[in-house]
Amino acid sequence: MAYTTIDDPSAHFQTATWSGNASTQDITNDGNSDLKPDFTWTKPRGIAFGHKLMDSTRGIGSSGKFLFSDASNAEADIDDYMMTFNTDGFSVGAGDAGFNASNDTYVTWQWKAGGGTTASNTDGTITSTVQANTTAGFSIVTWTGTGSAGTIGHGLGVAPKVVIVKARTGVATSWAVFHKDGSTSDDDTLVLQTTAAKATYAGFWNNQYPSSSVFGISNDIWLNGNTENFVAYCFAEKQGYSKFGKYTGNGDSGGNGPFVYTGFTPSFVIIKRTDAANDWIMHTYKLGTKASSGSEKGNVGNLNNAALRANETSVVDDWGAIDMLSNGFKIRTNAASENTSGGSYIYMAFAESPFVTSTGIPTTAR
Repeated sequence: MAYTTIDDPSAHFQTATWSGNASTQDITNDGNSDLKPDFTWTKPRGIAFGHKLMDSTRGIGSSGKFLFSDASNAEADIDDYMMTFNTDGFSVGAGDAGFNASNDTYVTWQWKAGGGTTASNTDGTITSTVQANTTAGFSIVTWTGTGSAGTIGHGLGVAPKVVIVKARTGVATSWAVFHKDGSTSDDDTLVLQTTAAKATYAGFWNNQYPSSSVFGISNDIWLNGNTENFVAYCFAEKQGYSKFGKYTGNGDSGGNGPFVYTGFTPSFVIIKRTDAANDWIMHTYKLGTKASSGSEKGNVGNLNNAALRANETSVVDDWGAIDMLSNGFKIRTNAASENTSGGSYIYMAFAESPFVTSTGIPTTAR
C-alpha cells in the first residue's frame, strides 16, 4: 500500500491567515499548489464574532449564504463578506467587524470540493445535490426535507467517517455531527454549536452507519424537516492527508499526554470530548503558540496552544496544547477539553505534508 494517496495536501486544503482592512481585498494562499476553495470556514482571531461557513454550492457574493458553527441560526445573506472564490484564495469585501475589520486578524480554513460543479444524486431514497472531491474524500451535499426517514447520496464512493448536517431554513436547529469513532451505536450524535457530550437519539441516523454511497437520516427537524433545505459536509479518510479518530486521555500534568498517529504532519486539528461536556478545540499550525502578551507567536516550533473554539465566538487563547509532529500530534496539557484521565475524545485532522510521500520520501523535520 502506498504511504499516501495525496503528495501535496495544499491542492485540497489550506489555511490562510490575514489582516482586515475594512475594504475589498484579495487573500492569496501560500501552499505549494494553487487552491480555489469550495468550502470556507472563517473566524476573527482577536475579536469575539462568530465563525462564518460558506460554500460554492449555496453560493457566495451578492446571492450567497453563510452559517455560524457557534449558533443554531438558519443561513443568512453574505452581503459583501466573501465576494469570490479565486484561482488561489478568495476576495473579501468591507464586511463587518466580524469579517474584515481594519486592524483585526482572521483565519480561514479552505477545502476543495468539485470546483463548484454540482450533480443530482439518486443513490438515496431522497434526491440530493452533490459536489464531491473523491480524491480528497470531501463532499458538499444539499437536499430538500421530506419529513420522513430516508437516505441521502453523498458522492464519495467510500463511507464517510464524519458527516456534519445543518438545516439551512425554517426554525433554528442544531448542527448534528456524526463521527464514526465517536459512536458506540448508529444513533449517536454530537452538536457542533454546544459543549454537549455525545447523545443517543433512537433512529436519529435511520439506524445505519454511512455506506459507500449514502448516509441515513431520520424525520427529525435537525436532519429532514418537511420542505426545509439542508446541507451536509461529508469527510472520508485519505491516507497521508486526513484522519478522523479517537483517543483516551491520561490526565498527565507534565505534558506527557497521549500521542495520536495520523501518518502526516497536521495543519489543522479539531478535538472534542465525547463522554462529558466540553468545547470543540481548533488548533491551527499557522497560529502556533501564545506570547505572554496574549498575541500569537506563530509557528515557531511543534507546540500549538493558540486555539479557537468552534462552538463559541471567543478569541484565540490557550484553550489547550498539542505538539504538531511529523507523523501526528501529542497532547501537552491535562485540560479537561483535551486530556482528562480516562476521558474519551474524537478528532479531525488535515495534513500539511504526508509523513512519507507516495514514492517513499520522508518529510523533513521542522
